[in-house]
Amino acid sequence: MKFTDSFINKPVWAIVVSLVILVLGLRSVIDMTVRQFPKTENAVVTVSTAYYGADAQTVAGFITQPLESAIAQAQGIDYLSSSSVTGVSTITATLKLNYDSNRALTEIQTQISSVTNQLPPQAQQPVVSVQVGETTASMYLGFYSDTLPTNNITDYMIRVIKPQLDAIDGVQEAQVIGGRRFALRAWL
Repeated sequence: MKFTDSFINKPVWAIVVSLVILVLGLRSVIDMTVRQFPKTENAVVTVSTAYYGADAQTVAGFITQPLESAIAQAQGIDYLSSSSVTGVSTITATLKLNYDSNRALTEIQTQISSVTNQLPPQAQQPVVSVQVGETTASMYLGFYSDTLPTNNITDYMIRVIKPQLDAIDGVQEAQVIGGRRFALRAWL
């Protein structure tokens, strides 16, 4: 009890001891090497699939559900989340801490290839990407027009909007998902 009474009766002494502890703590953090800090970043695998003309419920039933069931069988996944909107399915698999992202990518692609024949023929092939660290999607933008056809909107997005978004400081990547691109079919 005499130990605590000395801090109560002498507040200046208590402040000096607190400052000494604070300075020693800061010094030890500064002297600590980087390799002793724990790795706290999880890799994220994102699977995006476009199914033009389908509403969100159809996308969820015919695209998201089969792909999510297949991806869940891959090893190293901490948790899954999915989003189904009109014409686009997005599945995000967060990997366990320190799990090899290349190995997880291979396993997920293998699982996806086993169910691609169950997807509707109008659906595009799933696009799989890996982000290491805190690079998960933070914003989705949707564009539509009552007067322009889908091909023109997609072309405008690719040529004008995407380069401007990529040029913004802090934006790692902007992707155009969905839409229709101009194509030329040559019959021989």
